[in-house]
Amino acid sequence: MDKELMHEQIIAALKTVHDPEIPVDIYELGLIYKVDIDDNGKVILEMTLTTPMCPVAESLPLQVQEKVMEVTGVSEVDLRVVFDPPWDKSRMSEEARLVLDMI
Repeated sequence: MDKELMHEQIIAALKTVHDPEIPVDIYELGLIYKVDIDDNGKVILEMTLTTPMCPVAESLPLQVQEKVMEVTGVSEVDLRVVFDPPWDKSRMSEEARLVLDMI
């Protein structure tokens, strides 16, 4: 499968995952730091949480992994939760800032 198309489909899958406390998907919220795809369909994701003490710290990464595994061509997901650099609202898309009235 074309890596560019696969990348677009992974982003679309990530946009279906929401932090239950925030009405914006995790991609627009800026929680996804990196999406790499190797030639065998292995996806390396780096994501963060709004805070290390996030109430969904255990369930949200699992949900992300499950959604990405559903994308055609993905053979494996190596999900890494990182806190460096720390998340802040500057990572949010303009769309997310509009929804959350943070412009």
